[in-house]
Amino acid sequence: MSSTDISRYLMSFSYEPDLGLFPEDSSQTMVECVPIDGRRVPRYVNEFWTAKQRQASSIHEISYRACFKPQLPRFFIELLSEKGDVVYDPFSGRGTTVIEAGLLGRRIISNDVNPLSEILTRPRFFVPQLTDVQERLAEIPIKEKGKADIDVSMFYHPRTEAEIVSLRQYLANRKASVEEDELDGWIRMVATNRLTGHSSGFFSVYTLPPNQAPTPRSQVRINRKRKQTPPYRDTLAIILKKTRCLLRSVTKGQERALCEVGRKGLFLAEDARSTPQIASGSVQLTVTSPPFLDTVQYAADNWLRCWFNGIEVDAVSEKMTVARSTNTWTCVMGDVFKELFRITAAGGHVAFEVGEVRKGTVKLEDYVVPLGLKAGFDCKAVLINLQDFTKTSNIWGINNGRSGTNTNRIVLFTKAEV
Repeated sequence: MSSTDISRYLMSFSYEPDLGLFPEDSSQTMVECVPIDGRRVPRYVNEFWTAKQRQASSIHEISYRACFKPQLPRFFIELLSEKGDVVYDPFSGRGTTVIEAGLLGRRIISNDVNPLSEILTRPRFFVPQLTDVQERLAEIPIKEKGKADIDVSMFYHPRTEAEIVSLRQYLANRKASVEEDELDGWIRMVATNRLTGHSSGFFSVYTLPPNQAPTPRSQVRINRKRKQTPPYRDTLAIILKKTRCLLRSVTKGQERALCEVGRKGLFLAEDARSTPQIASGSVQLTVTSPPFLDTVQYAADNWLRCWFNGIEVDAVSEKMTVARSTNTWTCVMGDVFKELFRITAAGGHVAFEVGEVRKGTVKLEDYVVPLGLKAGFDCKAVLINLQDFTKTSNIWGINNGRSGTNTNRIVLFTKAEV
């Protein structure tokens, strides 16, 4: 799609009067050219997608820190790629981009230096039958007095802990003997997702939301404050319930599409700056959201998930990009853009979702645009997707997380045709 076509498409969106975004006589996307690194870059503002605009598939409902909604990648996948094109995410997280691409019949490459990403992503391309999950769970031997090799008593009832330890050991044995199959992978994924949370649908006592595990010491304080002790949770029943939830809207056609894409898909756990497994000029579209400075501690938040899967947290922390200054962050992302330029096909695109960090004082698009240009890309636009934003005076100074707002900021690049 040419720059003119993209511009026309973005300008075609109608103003939503219930949002109170623009003057009453406005009927289209709001646009202005903003100076970034000596260039004037078009910036489009509107509600291009919403959570209600398209009902996302239930298969996405896996929690992970700082993940975006499926509607974001879908918007760009439908706009900038066709069936059979390769869609890539170098910071895949829970796999939102590649799962959505699979549902839309695109080929996929998923990459994340955190090995939990593949554990949470790959199994959802191979959707099981509920009865098969039930039968496999029944085969897992449960040691009634099983104890973890770390103290998790502040999270789990002794019987629940025994079940978790037995499941962990079963999966470890299957992996070590190279017997772990797609059904085991599904069970591992669901169990990893259910380890901690704030309802009876999780294995643990009430704790933080499921995308963030507190330290044992913090959980002791939570228990004391709430005057709670871990109740027994039937782990196998919870796995079945979550499986049923994940499958509830998946059609047979989507099952086949996901499976076909998953068989041919590439799942990597590499530094996004060096992905030699990806052929040069092979990717039509990248949709991604990188780590934002030091705002999210992915490895620390996932320590319990890492333990369950036999992953060394320290090893993950050493590999992950948690930059504490914009200079460090831009150095890393500059190398990422060089690699993205290598693998992007001529005429291909990169949709790079960035955020406002440190209370809106840092707008990362101001740093990202020059990085993409230096790598060889052309910057087509900055898109700002707004939802339920009620103060028109702040349209051009959006602050993610401000009461009443839900925003995404995406820098869109293209690689010139040869």
